[in-house]
Amino acid sequence: MKKETIFLRITIYVMALIMGAFCIIVIPHYLIGANNLMPDIPAFTVLLGVGLYLSAILFFAVLWQALRLLSFIDHEKAFSDLSVQALKRIKILAYSICVTYILELPIFFTFADRDDAPGVILVCAVFAGAPLVIAIFASVLEKLLQHAIKIKSENDLTI
Repeated sequence: MKKETIFLRITIYVMALIMGAFCIIVIPHYLIGANNLMPDIPAFTVLLGVGLYLSAILFFAVLWQALRLLSFIDHEKAFSDLSVQALKRIKILAYSICVTYILELPIFFTFADRDDAPGVILVCAVFAGAPLVIAIFASVLEKLLQHAIKIKSENDLTI
C-alpha cells in the first residue's frame, strides 16, 4: 500500500504546484483582461479576484486534508474517526468551492455578455460542477467509512 500512497502524495504535490502556478500566472492576467473589458465596474473585477483566490485557498485546504487522509492510511488508521473527519472536511471544502463559483456566476455572465463569449459560462459551470462531484463522492466515502468502522467495532466486541 506504501507505493500507492506515495504515488498519490506525488500527485497531490503536482496538483498544488499547478494551482500555485495558476494563481501566480493565470489569474492576474485574467483579472487584468476582465478589468480592461469592464473598466466602468471595477467592483466586478475585485469580486472575481476574491472568488478565484478564495476557491484556490479552499482547493489547497482540500489537498491538505487529502494528505492527512493518506497519512492515516500509511499509519494504519484508515478505519478511524480521524479519517471520517478528514472526509467530512473535504466534503465541506468542496461544497464551499462549488458555492463560491455559483456566487461568481453572475459576474462570469456579465463578462461573457460583454465579451460575447458564451463559453465562459460553461467554464464557470465546470468549475462549479467538479467540486460538487468531489463533495458527493467524499460524502459517499464518509458514510461507507462510518459504516465500516461500526462493523469493525461490533466485530471487535464479539471477539
